Amino acid sequence: MSDNDWFPPADEPDPMRAAQAGMKPTLPKRFYKEAGVEEKDGRYALTLDGRNARTPGRQPLAVDTKPLAEAMAEEWSAQGAEIDPSTMPMTRIINSAIDGVAPRKGEVVDDLVRYAGSDLIYYRMSEPERLSQAQNAAWDPILAWIRDRHGARFALAEGVMHVSQPKEAVAAVRRVVEGVSSPVALAALHVMTTLSGSVLIALAHADGIISVEDAWKAAHVDELFQESIWGEDYEASERRRRRYEDFIAASKVYKLAQR
Repeated sequence: MSDNDWFPPADEPDPMRAAQAGMKPTLPKRFYKEAGVEEKDGRYALTLDGRNARTPGRQPLAVDTKPLAEAMAEEWSAQGAEIDPSTMPMTRIINSAIDGVAPRKGEVVDDLVRYAGSDLIYYRMSEPERLSQAQNAAWDPILAWIRDRHGARFALAEGVMHVSQPKEAVAAVRRVVEGVSSPVALAALHVMTTLSGSVLIALAHADGIISVEDAWKAAHVDELFQESIWGEDYEASERRRRRYEDFIAASKVYKLAQR
């Protein structure tokens, strides 16, 4: 078995699916003592007992910034007697960025831009009033930011009926997404988008407009409102908690991937 055979392959441009697919029930034994970082040709590679690690696609597991490489090494150092990929979300994102996103960046950009055509935050409820107020409070600042910063004005709708968005606004989102030059940062942005259901929430967080906690709350306004009325569903809360951990990891990868 090679170093990373237990990680899911990243042969598709969706880094979240790549990150979640193919986990093996039997975890491999830890085969190394130390995880470190080595600089080579201006990049920073993960090393395991001094040997360069590789992605599932057999490419060097290396990134452009030392802080990101060090964060990845910390995930490997934190492993116990067995190696559990589910506890290594940053490594999973980086694997998928190198193997899946880098060679098909255009496809990932297109997928993110599709979210702008029917983003979560366009669709509002007029009743009950408390839910409407919560949606407005969470989502209006994001729309104001994308309008003022990037000139994108989106149309809102009541309920769930689809509303077509101005081509100019969608094109503005494309320009923002295309401006993310790092495949690793783009993979992280994609993970944040798929987890939140909103490319606008993901972009606002990436730009520092809202915190990671507020971004996650904005993505779950409706669920949190329902819980305030009917009480918490334990299984649903646990699923959301696990997804939040992946969102936090993607946020860290995005920030650390920037030079």
